[in-house]
Amino acid sequence: MYKFLLCWRYLRTRYIALASIISVTLGVATMIVVNSVMAGFTVEMENRIHGILSDVVLESTSLEGMPDAQWHMEQIQAVAGPWIEAMTPTVVVPAMLSFQLPYGSGKWITRPVHLIGIDAATQGQVSDFSKYLQHPENRRQLSWELRHEGYDIRDPQGGRDARQRPQMAGAGWPHRIRRARYEEMLQHSKSSAPEGSSGAHSKSPLSKNSSARTEIRSANPHREQAARNPIRLLHEQPGTEPDRTSATPEASSLKPTSGNDGAASSPLRLASPLPAPEPEAPLQPNSLRSDRQEKATPQPDKDSVVPSLSAGTWAREGEPDDPFAIRMSEQSFDPTRQQHTGAVLGIGLVSFRDAEGDDRFVLLPGDDVKLTFPTAGTPPKAISDTFTIVDLYESKMSEYDSQFVFVPIEKLQELRGMIDPATGARLVSSIQIKLKPGVDGNMVRDLLRAKFRPELYAVFTWRDKQGPLLAAVQMETAILNVLLFLIICVSGFGILAIFFMIVVEKTRDIGILKSLGASSQGVMGIFLSYGLLLGLVGSAAGLVLGLIFVRYINEIADWLGKLTGRPLFDPQIYYFYKIPTIVEPSTVAWIMFGAVLIAVLASVLPALRAAMLQPVESLRYE
Repeated sequence: MYKFLLCWRYLRTRYIALASIISVTLGVATMIVVNSVMAGFTVEMENRIHGILSDVVLESTSLEGMPDAQWHMEQIQAVAGPWIEAMTPTVVVPAMLSFQLPYGSGKWITRPVHLIGIDAATQGQVSDFSKYLQHPENRRQLSWELRHEGYDIRDPQGGRDARQRPQMAGAGWPHRIRRARYEEMLQHSKSSAPEGSSGAHSKSPLSKNSSARTEIRSANPHREQAARNPIRLLHEQPGTEPDRTSATPEASSLKPTSGNDGAASSPLRLASPLPAPEPEAPLQPNSLRSDRQEKATPQPDKDSVVPSLSAGTWAREGEPDDPFAIRMSEQSFDPTRQQHTGAVLGIGLVSFRDAEGDDRFVLLPGDDVKLTFPTAGTPPKAISDTFTIVDLYESKMSEYDSQFVFVPIEKLQELRGMIDPATGARLVSSIQIKLKPGVDGNMVRDLLRAKFRPELYAVFTWRDKQGPLLAAVQMETAILNVLLFLIICVSGFGILAIFFMIVVEKTRDIGILKSLGASSQGVMGIFLSYGLLLGLVGSAAGLVLGLIFVRYINEIADWLGKLTGRPLFDPQIYYFYKIPTIVEPSTVAWIMFGAVLIAVLASVLPALRAAMLQPVESLRYE
């Protein structure tokens, strides 16, 4: 009992031991904070990586893909059926994204992207893709049709603390109609500019053909009436009712018309237009030709005609596109009522963050973009098509948000020629596999690797796909733990020095205790218990301080940012509104155990020296 009384007395009266307690406290608190932040970053990164990648992926080693996706899924089901929850095919191909800056700037932006064709009905079953969309209805079930309104004006992952995105309030059909009317007004102002004027509009290639358009409008009263609103020109013969039921983007393209003698005329010739009535609601992509006219219209020769970059335009190979003809073909497509094939873009492709951390959007859902990608033939050829942005994808991983574009897999397969003309089977690039909870992905991966030939297929888990990145994070965490643990070791050397000084100072007291019958083990136990008590008090104080710091780390970061004038946590770099933290009880337990162990080990040598003192030698000079 006397040992604990002496330890408590030394702890209360020997203020020099306070330095040892503070050093242990700071060491424990620092390690708790660092490990909590690193754990938070690691979990967030893994969730976002796993959000786009399924548990296991079977991938073709060829850019052309693998034939007959259904057969491959049946083979996968036969090998690992009891452990599989869902599967979906995808097509992945490198592409170039091109879009024009809005509202008259005229500048085109081109960026490399990864174009991914997905099945909207099954993609959400194998990954967290739907969770990262910006429209609540699309998060429940993705639709390739443009929504009228209702896009989130706050980051749905940021909660109430997320900053507002006022530009998203008008996204969807309101934004599309507003921009289409602006472009119509801009084109009308360019076409009405006098020839030879020194203004900027006189340099437009469309202004050179203004006289030709005037002659066409005056020669045809229907065209003159429709020219008041140019984007309402229709590929219709007068008196025919447009067919608005078949919603195919190809049907709205400009095709050659047939003359009286049955011979096809020029591919760039327009039929007489008919002004369309104003609809009550925006229509979906449709064909503006009647069924009778479609049958009478011969298709262009694919060997001599290739798709032009402008949607709905055919141009002969080797001949430059006629800007006037392109403009006239575009007038057959009404962007205020129709959309192209839907696409979901990574938010990093169309937005940036300003100095204050607010999101600024260059494009919004409702805008059109062009995608250029290779076909599946050998050698591959470049092909382009126009798509309408229907939503934005934000996973908080800049590698994904700034590179991924998602489109319907059926459309991408058609454009790339990934359909077997004999059997009608569709080719795919990979098959995403979702495993049941608790199933070891490495086991399923090894089974599939034994089934499929390695020179034709690659099988990997989502951790294998991003293995180097996750390994780098784990190694960084381990190195930080080693460096920070040295802080506690320094406090251990402080305890060692202080205890040696106490032994020298208390030599007389130790002699008296031994003369009264205290054993050497009892004297040694006093100093060991003293070291244990210092470790426990310091670790407990460090635990409380560390947990408080983790709880208010974002408020502390904001305060330090205001104090220094520079943000400590820049959302432009990390794309996080808050510093993610996760406190793992097991990590906290081994940190505290290590701190107490170091304090006890540091008191062993002083305790041995005190135990070896002889009572006579201790009292000789008293």
